[in-house]
Order: sequence, then structure tokens, then C-alpha cells
Amino acid sequence: MMDKHQKHKAKGFTLIELLVVLVILAAITGLVAPQFIGRGEQAKVDLVTSDLKTIEQQLEMYRLDNFAYPSTDQGLKALVSKPSGSPEPKNWKGPYIKGVAKDPWGNPYLYANLDGTIEILSLGADSQQGGTGTNADISSATE
Repeated sequence: MMDKHQKHKAKGFTLIELLVVLVILAAITGLVAPQFIGRGEQAKVDLVTSDLKTIEQQLEMYRLDNFAYPSTDQGLKALVSKPSGSPEPKNWKGPYIKGVAKDPWGNPYLYANLDGTIEILSLGADSQQGGTGTNADISSATE
């Protein structure tokens, strides 16, 4: 026969058991979280590198069609719509891209054509020249 006290035995967790579980979860989070923090910014840097290669390929298509890269003044907009000015794109077959791309931080890519040598540039997370880490400039010239 069961005793009256045995019938009403609690079936939940004790405060000590809950605290032990919380400590274990906090320890696991402390070990795992640092590995994922900062990965988002590194993914943005990787995306810029990929974008620069894509834009360079489209600029090369433009050059093959028109015998010259767009001027600095014509810019990357020349890949979207036929530019005016010099050098005149006599055989423009665009659009070469859907729209003028922006970097993952929401800033337009910068473009320069210096005597036929082109450079596409993202100013990085801080949107200013120079910097280190994710704030560093990312250039197609250094790829």
C-alpha cells in the first residue's frame, strides 16, 4: 500500500538542476559564439571580391564590343545604358549589367580608368578611404 507522501512526489526539475543546465548553456554559448561573431562582416568582404570580378568581366565585354573601357566620367553607368562622350561606344550591346551595383554596405562601387588601366573600388565598411580589417578599401587592382 502506498503512503500518502509517496503519491504527491513532485515530478518537476529542482532549482539546482535548472541552474546547472543554465550554466552549461552559458558555457557552450561562450565557446561557440565568438566563432560566429564577425563572420557576417567577412562574408561582406567576400561578396565585394566576387562583385569586383563580375564587374571586371562585364567591363571586359564592354571593351571587346567598343574597343575601349568607359572613361572615368562615363563610369560604371556605361554598363547599364549607352554613354555619351568620349570614348564613343560605337558598338554598344548592353546593358551589360542590370543596374549600377552597390557594395554590401550600401555604397556605390567607385570606378577609374587611367589611360586604359581600370580600377573598381569599395571603400569598405567605414565608407572612407584607407582603414584596416573590414574598414579597409577593397580594390580590383589588388586582386
